[in-house]
Amino acid sequence: ITDVYSSSPALGRYFRSAKVDYFSNETSTVYYQLEFFVPPSTEGFMENVMNPDFIRSVLLQNIYDEE
Repeated sequence: ITDVYSSSPALGRYFRSAKVDYFSNETSTVYYQLEFFVPPSTEGFMENVMNPDFIRSVLLQNIYDEE
């Protein structure tokens, strides 16, 4: 996951780290804590770039590209 976000054209320059918060073998569930650097107030930055749906879509696109 670190490689996905650090190499992302949209998020790479803001990505700092990822760590596993929770892992379950039984359900194949992993919860990550992602850390991004947020620049000083830029209009629309938090609503657009740091939108959870957008961040998730970067990961999903990477998964689709590898298939």
